[in-house]
This record gives sequence, C-alpha cells and structure tokens, in this order.
Amino acid sequence: FNDFDLRFEWIVAPGANSGVKYLVTEERGEPIAHEYQIIDDVKHPDALIGPHRATAALYDVIAAPGTKVLKPAGQRNEGRILVQGNHVEHWLNGAKVIEYELGSAALKAAKAKSKFKDVAGWEDKLKGHILLQDHGDEVWYQNIRIRDLSGAPTSGR
Repeated sequence: FNDFDLRFEWIVAPGANSGVKYLVTEERGEPIAHEYQIIDDVKHPDALIGPHRATAALYDVIAAPGTKVLKPAGQRNEGRILVQGNHVEHWLNGAKVIEYELGSAALKAAKAKSKFKDVAGWEDKLKGHILLQDHGDEVWYQNIRIRDLSGAPTSGR
C-alpha cells in the first residue's frame, strides 16, 4: 500500500504487546517499519519506558499524548492509520493522537533519538506491506478495513 486509510479494532490481554506495522518492505530483510504501538500501557515493561512506547505512539519515535482515551487491557479499542502523500495520522477511539510528515526535519530528528537511527530510509515515503506484529502475547484483531487512497486528492482528510 502507498496511500491508505486503515481502521481496525483490537483487544490486548493484560501484560501483552503487539502493533500494526506499515510501510514494511521485504528489501530490509526484517519487518523494520513504522508501527502503531498496541500494548498494555499499565503492565507491559516496554510501555513503562515512556509514552514513545505506549499505545498509539509511532513506536519509539513519536509519543502518544498522556490525554489519549484508551480502554484498559481486556476491552475493545479502535485504531486508525491514515497515510496520504507524506502525511500520516494515528487515531485512537475516534480521536487523532499523533500526526507527522514523512521525510520532514521533525521526523528525522525524532528518528535520530530512536532505535531506528541507523536504518537508512526509515523516514521516507515508500510503498509497503501492512503487518500485524506477533510477540507471542494474546491480542485479538477484528473489523480490519482498508481503503486504498492512491490517486485520491490529499485535501479533506
């Protein structure tokens, strides 16, 4: 997918960790990509590191706000990832929680402080796969819907 609107629901078990990765390419040899983090913010050790590893964050790069409305582990949440042109948005339970521009100076600066700092081209726009991450924890996904926005005007998000 290049430009898309992905909507999904999930339930994460207590202490579980997962995520939805996008812009995944096979050329990297492993699924290093942008990730909408899905995790038990209260019990998983990775989430306790900070908001840049919490639910709806761009994993390890852009923090999700502390004011986000997140239902606890065991309850259904709704996520949305919108990629149109270089613009990207993460939504949680009907509210936009983060947005960024691919290739921007701000994204490059945030990447430089992350575990992806040495991944060439990570911050660039590319056509790629979407992946549901498996860390061996119990996570349930349902009502996964994607709309291809390739060729759609970029205004009116």
